[in-house]
Amino acid sequence: MRNIVVDTGPVVALFRRRDKHHARVVRYLRDNPCLLVTTCHVVTEAWHLLSGPARLAMMRWIDAGGAAVFEIDAEGAKRMLALLAKYRDRPMDIADASLVVLAERIGVNEILTIDRADFDVYRLSNGGRFVQVI
Repeated sequence: MRNIVVDTGPVVALFRRRDKHHARVVRYLRDNPCLLVTTCHVVTEAWHLLSGPARLAMMRWIDAGGAAVFEIDAEGAKRMLALLAKYRDRPMDIADASLVVLAERIGVNEILTIDRADFDVYRLSNGGRFVQVI
């Protein structure tokens, strides 16, 4: 099964039924078996954007294997700092920087995001682009 990095927007849309992207995210996940991978930064951002019951639903989903959540180590934090400086004109946020680091670390370039403009610009350390799956 292939790994796909998942950004905050689709996670929020998955647990907020009124989100304009909810149906599209649900349909993609139903039709495309994959292992979603993300970072603790994305989970924290999603927690902040969701309401009480949806927050717990997200955490139960993660606990049940809905997504693998990675921490960023000291080396990754240095890479994040370099990315935040490089893309300061956008500006890049911490969650996005953590996803670039994760993608580089595990060798994945596919991303589930609704933040198309930013991930069209971000580059991996090998110069590669992200492939946005929806």
